[in-house]
Amino acid sequence: MDILGLDRKDDSLSGTPHRVAKMYVQEIFRGLNPANRPVCRSFDNVYQYSEMLVERNITLNSTCEHHFLPVVGRAHVAYFSSGRVVGLSKLNRVVDHFGRRPQVQERLTRQICEALQLELNTEDVAVIIDAKHMCVSCRGIGDEASSTLTADYRGAFRKPETRQEFLQHVRAGECAPCSPRRSVV
Repeated sequence: MDILGLDRKDDSLSGTPHRVAKMYVQEIFRGLNPANRPVCRSFDNVYQYSEMLVERNITLNSTCEHHFLPVVGRAHVAYFSSGRVVGLSKLNRVVDHFGRRPQVQERLTRQICEALQLELNTEDVAVIIDAKHMCVSCRGIGDEASSTLTADYRGAFRKPETRQEFLQHVRAGECAPCSPRRSVV
């Protein structure tokens, strides 16, 4: 603020340093605090569901660790149960937790995949992230149309036919009763 020549004694600016610090610690970077990691209680797969479970279009908000600018997009995750399942919202919470820290997208994709493997006690996990980086769109090259896609395939998802099925589910879009969002992959 000083370098920009802003008057920090001005009423509307005097509390800004504290507000910004509080925002970073309590909101934007809350994923850095291990105490904020979501509790993912698992349950027996009593229905013996043995097919792929896919949660797609999970809202992702993160921050580029190089420029501290937003990264926004969608995550798509899938797994095969090894006898345990979690509530669907827990998948979203895991994505949110790891997104809420200064990140590069490649590491974020791996962290989500590894956390889900641990929580679900299965090797069979896949994660795709498709995100726009404001450090690309609002500075530097100024490209507003591009997005970055990263993927991590583990266990059964390394098989081409299983990976293809996952990708087909992600591309399938939304059903009519769902929100008007469209898939980003």
